[in-house]
Amino acid sequence: MPLPSGVYRADHVGSFLRPKAVLEARTKVANGEITAEELRKVEDEHIAHVAKQQIDNGLLSITDGEFRRAYFHLDFLKNVAGIEERGQVGNIRHKDGFSPPTLVVTGKLGHPKAIQVDDFKFLEQAIKDNGSLATTKVCIPSPTMVHFRGGRASIDISAYPDLDVFFDDLARVYQEELDSLYQAGCRFVQLDDTNLAYLCDPDMRKAAETERNEDLSTLPRKYAELINKAIEKRPADMKIGIHLCRGNYRSKWFASGGYEPVAEVLFKELNVDAYFLEYDDARSGDFSPLRHLPEHKVVVLGVMSSKKNTLDDKEEIIKRLHEAAKITPKGLDQLCVSHQCGFSSTAEGNELTEEEQWAKVRLNVEIAKAVWGDDISK
Repeated sequence: MPLPSGVYRADHVGSFLRPKAVLEARTKVANGEITAEELRKVEDEHIAHVAKQQIDNGLLSITDGEFRRAYFHLDFLKNVAGIEERGQVGNIRHKDGFSPPTLVVTGKLGHPKAIQVDDFKFLEQAIKDNGSLATTKVCIPSPTMVHFRGGRASIDISAYPDLDVFFDDLARVYQEELDSLYQAGCRFVQLDDTNLAYLCDPDMRKAAETERNEDLSTLPRKYAELINKAIEKRPADMKIGIHLCRGNYRSKWFASGGYEPVAEVLFKELNVDAYFLEYDDARSGDFSPLRHLPEHKVVVLGVMSSKKNTLDDKEEIIKRLHEAAKITPKGLDQLCVSHQCGFSSTAEGNELTEEEQWAKVRLNVEIAKAVWGDDISK
């Protein structure tokens, strides 16, 4: 079966280790030593370089490495009217004490201007400048990121006494952003979603139920409905992928548990074209939930690890791909391969070097060609 446009047998989630110059420039902006415009020039230079690196290392789906972001979700969502960053998430904490910043809804949600369009245009041109026809992939946080971590308590009740209205407004923000991206020429968008994966973790399920009074029998479906509404107005030639992650901070994770609690909703009710699923170790469970995958969809199987600084075992990865193919309705035709997550979901990055990162990317491409042939677009 043909792959959805913008998805490749060797694929990736999107983020790469931040160059030292970008991190230093970001610190200087925070200290008032340089302007935001000067920071953007530094980002532009290194994004053009990382686009070339992706192309040179065999990838056909190209991102900006998320070099303009500190976190995979915050920098985008803070540009939505009515959303502010305040404090830290109390219910999602790593054993070393780290907890990500939290978002609160302080007023009516709105989309006063396009958020990713300028970034998309720059990356698209950088790819063309390299003489490449590769896909320009835009990664944005899933709309569920506005709700799950704080629940009802994080949404101003005077602005939204009715949560259904909140979800409608949130979906509308995404509709408008996707339309802006489409008009600019974007044809592939990836939604990054930790929350459907967190709903597979027994402890996080319990916290959602007891601390935030969520109904776990309906919440996955509510999230699927939210995402579906957010993407329902996209034209047929704009493809949408969704990445599920259990946490990826400095090579650490936050959640564990197989996909079974959300599998039917995830595969049968979510109207996306491709799934980028974390599957690099036992925390993600076995492949049996893939039995729910419809015949017309594909999974980019994240059986490789961006958390380790050592290379994955090539033969073991190929073996796991064939194991998964026994579960999916159309076998290997419905599968691609990637690392479980990006290399730098936050600015700090995972615990490996840039050389180790690119060696992992090259191995990813090598494995895909060994399994599916030299043309990774088929």
